[in-house]
Amino acid sequence: MKLHLKGRVAKLLIKNGNAVFPDGVKKCDILLQNGKIANIADCIDDDCYTIDASGKHIFPGLIDMHVHLREPGFEGKEDIESGSKAAVAGGFTQVCCMPNTNPVCDNAVVVTYIKHRADEVNLCKINPIGSITRGEKGEELSDIGKMANAGAVALSDDGKSVMDSKIMCLAMQYANDFGIKCLAHCEDAKLVDGGLVNEGKNSALTGLKGSVRAVEDIMIAREICLSESLSIPVHICHVSTYSGVQLIREAKARGVQVTAETCPHYFSLTDDIITSFDTNTKVNPPIREEIDRQAVIEGLKDGTLDCIVTDHAPHSVKDKQVEYALAAFGISGIETSFALSYTNLVKTGILTLPELADRMSAAPARILNLEGGEIASGAAADLTIADLEEKYVIDSSQFLSKGKNTPFNGSEVYGKIAYTIVDGEVKYKNV
Repeated sequence: MKLHLKGRVAKLLIKNGNAVFPDGVKKCDILLQNGKIANIADCIDDDCYTIDASGKHIFPGLIDMHVHLREPGFEGKEDIESGSKAAVAGGFTQVCCMPNTNPVCDNAVVVTYIKHRADEVNLCKINPIGSITRGEKGEELSDIGKMANAGAVALSDDGKSVMDSKIMCLAMQYANDFGIKCLAHCEDAKLVDGGLVNEGKNSALTGLKGSVRAVEDIMIAREICLSESLSIPVHICHVSTYSGVQLIREAKARGVQVTAETCPHYFSLTDDIITSFDTNTKVNPPIREEIDRQAVIEGLKDGTLDCIVTDHAPHSVKDKQVEYALAAFGISGIETSFALSYTNLVKTGILTLPELADRMSAAPARILNLEGGEIASGAAADLTIADLEEKYVIDSSQFLSKGKNTPFNGSEVYGKIAYTIVDGEVKYKNV
């Protein structure tokens, strides 16, 4: 049974869980009090509300630094309440929402609105990302300082690249002045030329217009060049190409301050799935070939790719139940991310549990300077408890998100979220 519980208890004790720390997994008890982790020990006895986590694993609260919550303006696809419910069901204690709303989140008023709505809903923590340019038009910088002061944790024109290199350069400089980063959607708008899927044998087989890897790689290279020239950090969104992974690996090796993310669909699938013409396979960047999937996996393993995000992009049925060329890009991914990551990366021996916790919690916290991402005395009481041995079949009809658009419907996975705890409050329970 799925429950959303409101109201913090004075204390919450988690007993007998296997806690995932950076140096390994340890069975212990964890006492939460006043929104913080008060104590971690082999055995804690306290007369308070207790969760028996026997046989389950305790992760630092998952953080998704790339989601689309659609509010304001596109509440038919998702809103802050439905997105928050989906987030905690997926084990996420904290999310960062992209600015391509209506109106665009390009000013302090919209940033403040999103934070206010998050407080009203009171499920997961929501961190607004402001747009780099006004209206995401790529022509004029947004009010970066005012948005940062209002609580924006980063800047992005996600969904579009900032094609003007001078504007991107200035944005990185101004963002850095306020202690935040630019998150770059890497897509050469001219070169993509209406491409729908990865260009290759499957695009030829289906007749769907292809998009070459260079669409992504050219812009990755530019952001790396700017970062290196300015000595200012930059973050690359949703990396999908083998060549993009290599560009980032080489840049890191020479000391460039670049970080990067990828998504479960890029390490779980290949573009063989587009031959079904299922519009739930349509996403931007497109799902690519096996060489790309393997490179993304290797990038996650060696740290070239710092974190796993969902790029959660919920759509209504009418957005997807049309011919492929007319369908919206995007996958509703926040409720499947943990299980897909655990199943495809940990059960296969590619990542350890501490490495998974780093990619899904600690790394996003480091990159965006967020509180969270650790299990430690005095840290925020944000925790995710999962039953790693529970196998289940993904059923999109049961999603709490308004968006049911996923190519993973019917997939068998391991790793069911049992509890999501935010600031010491149980926000989701499924036991």
